[in-house]
Amino acid sequence: MAAESGALAPDKVRQPPPREERRLIREAQRGSADALAELYAAHWPAAHRAAYLVVHDAGAAEDIAQDAFLAAVDRLDRFDRRRPFGPWLHRIVINRAIDWGRREALRRSAGDPEKHSGAAAPPEAIGGELMPALAQLPPDQRAVVVLRHLLEYTPGEIGRMLELPRGTVNSRLRRGLDQLRDLIEVEG
Repeated sequence: MAAESGALAPDKVRQPPPREERRLIREAQRGSADALAELYAAHWPAAHRAAYLVVHDAGAAEDIAQDAFLAAVDRLDRFDRRRPFGPWLHRIVINRAIDWGRREALRRSAGDPEKHSGAAAPPEAIGGELMPALAQLPPDQRAVVVLRHLLEYTPGEIGRMLELPRGTVNSRLRRGLDQLRDLIEVEG
């Protein structure tokens, strides 16, 4: 299920309408490889983008998004078809990206210089000082900032995705945005 590094940006990929998505999920739950391929094609770009925006490493983002999609497929029998597939998949992606970020931070603090070097270009360029500043946030703050301001989920949706109280989401978001502002002001 490897995706090409030049995958379409999320805004160029059409998400299936809710009724069609429910049909695809039902068929995928029954073992249809074609339905699974359609779900993958519809949701891969957004999953890869979400992972990249949290980890800032294109190769790791591809691995995380693929791993998350495989995990979603493994749990598809437990998925509630009445709910949208995208936020459920994003929850898996973001949690895996946060875990990856924490492992990388531990590796760096332990003095391990090895770093993933993704050869693939990021799925979407974010200009100016934002990307480098975003990369300096702790993974849990970066995740909520990405989900809220780049993927446009509400704080309530983020709380449900990450299984966090809304107050925790809001405080991570506020701390992350304050730190971003400070980082951009210092660099600017």
